[in-house]
Amino acid sequence: MLKVNEIFETIQGEGVYTGVPSIFLRLQGCPIGCSWCDTKHTWKVEACDEVNLQNIANKDQDSPTWCNTTISELVSYFKANWTAKHIVITGGEPCIYDLSEVTSQLEYFGFTCQIETSGTFEIKATDTTWVTVSPKVNMKGGFKVLGSAIERANEIKHPVGTEKDIENLQRMLEDHCTSNDVVVALQPISQKTRATELCIRHCILNNWRLSIQTHKYLQIA
Repeated sequence: MLKVNEIFETIQGEGVYTGVPSIFLRLQGCPIGCSWCDTKHTWKVEACDEVNLQNIANKDQDSPTWCNTTISELVSYFKANWTAKHIVITGGEPCIYDLSEVTSQLEYFGFTCQIETSGTFEIKATDTTWVTVSPKVNMKGGFKVLGSAIERANEIKHPVGTEKDIENLQRMLEDHCTSNDVVVALQPISQKTRATELCIRHCILNNWRLSIQTHKYLQIA
């Protein structure tokens, strides 16, 4: 069973898959405590907020409501209502759950999978799942970014607000063996001008990519 806060079809707005039609599968629960988080409604799993899948599918605004559902129920809904074949599993923090069976079943039914994670929990998924790690360092929850997550990442999409964030990323890359073809991208926090300028400068210096949250500029989900 999956604890699902939200499902919706849209265009992936950031990272390597920018522009790809995608179904977002947002799971409930996150202990990390990022101060700038824009999905704080997913943090707690409260029994009083449990609803059914139809309520989740019909959501038109952020809320802490969630449903317990099976992957077969989700696949049936996806195929009956949407055409996208790329699934983005996000949260919350999706890797508080073992996603091995979820990603395996989605791939069996013809979908590709991507996980967006903070890197603070062990990543359990198929080998073919695209893993996007957005390292969350020194957050309120006190969790450490795992070396195994950095090493598993296909993409390291690092949120940046200050020079300290760049230093943290450089230290992580020095301390861990990333895959040879890992994509390193800097993403300005909250589209702030100073953060964007900082990211552009360091992308050029280090031959990294710039990840812009295009969905926020386009004002889509």
